[in-house]
Amino acid sequence: MSSNLDDRFARLAALRSARKREAAEPYTGRARAAEADALAGLVGAEVSSNRYGEHLVARQWFSTPEECAPGAHALRLLLPGASGEAADAAEWLFLDTETTGLAGGTGTYAFLVGLAWWDAGGLQVEQFFMRDHGEEHSLLLELARRLAERRVLVTFNGKSFDWPLLETRFRMTRALAPRPPATHLDLLHPARQLWRLRLGSVRLTELERHVLGCKGSSLGWTRRDDIDSALIPQVYFNYLRGGPAEPLVRVFRHNQMDLRGLAALASKILALLAEPEALERSVDDPLELYGLSRLLHRRGDASRARRVYERALEAGLPGAVDRAARRELARLAKRERDYARATSLWEELLADSTEGLEAYEQLAIYYEHHACEPRRAAHFTRDALGALRKAYRAGRIEPGRYRRLHLRLEHRLARLSRNLMPRDHGPPLEPLSAEARSRTRESN
Repeated sequence: MSSNLDDRFARLAALRSARKREAAEPYTGRARAAEADALAGLVGAEVSSNRYGEHLVARQWFSTPEECAPGAHALRLLLPGASGEAADAAEWLFLDTETTGLAGGTGTYAFLVGLAWWDAGGLQVEQFFMRDHGEEHSLLLELARRLAERRVLVTFNGKSFDWPLLETRFRMTRALAPRPPATHLDLLHPARQLWRLRLGSVRLTELERHVLGCKGSSLGWTRRDDIDSALIPQVYFNYLRGGPAEPLVRVFRHNQMDLRGLAALASKILALLAEPEALERSVDDPLELYGLSRLLHRRGDASRARRVYERALEAGLPGAVDRAARRELARLAKRERDYARATSLWEELLADSTEGLEAYEQLAIYYEHHACEPRRAAHFTRDALGALRKAYRAGRIEPGRYRRLHLRLEHRLARLSRNLMPRDHGPPLEPLSAEARSRTRESN
């Protein structure tokens, strides 16, 4: 406990203004100034000044990843209802921060803010660094200017972390109020839909390795000597306490690679959404096809989603994912009135303990309302009731949902019984429960 408190006090002490420390400890102040100059030389940075003071700025242009042009159709799928600026690649601003912690809140600083944008066919990277927290106002003012120049913000988990943190830091200045982005595209969410089942983890480094390019060979950079992101806050605290500047070089490079990976990921996702048919022909991994089909489905492109679902099933999905794909494909086929395909898929799912209940009910609906075969509809309704009771006894369905489904199925069976009785004298149907009889009387 005491060691944790000591570490917290040490961090607070490290965040004191550099000017105050220099006044009290002139030798330490001179040493820190030398370290700041050394850092500028190591990362190719220069001192930038404005009305709030100074901070370091490092700029570098990279030829990879190459500039991409967002297509109108891909943007509609990726950003439904996006502003007009989103179609202009010149308006895109990639953002990634390095912070003093992951907890957020008023005590967390973004000590390094990395920005990037497409320029001259490649990627221009600009990094703002505060040598002491007293330089935060100066850094935030420059950030606000960049946000005003480009209106489409692109991040990876930035909606949950980077942008809320920066909004907090802006509010705490009580002087700076940046213009909010017209559109904020967070690539974490489409990346999860596309690749989480295949990779498990959708960290940017994993996406670079398995989706964007094998070990960075086709990206133009490699993470071989990258610093672990969990170590970055401590590297900065060590620097503030008078430590050497050299370890921060790896932090700057880590931030650069995150920005380049973010830009490459944006290009990859836009390409997939612009030409999913090309992906169907070129991708052999069925889980990646399934991820694309889910994204298209959720974005409302039902016809293309159906084609990719079919291709994923043909490629061979693992058990649980295969059943989920058949269920989603059956729903889409029903919505498009392709009842032949929908019923064949539901019949394939009848034996599954998870999907079978819905399959029985959907087949009952089809035979009652579309095929006009009430006896078969009653047969599937009774089977649905049996599957429901079995699922309830096995603990696979919670009581409230069980009661709702049971009542709905028995009400359907009662209606079918009334339709069958005058003209069909086949084997008697199962007797109804008291609850269903009461519901039937009420409906009459």
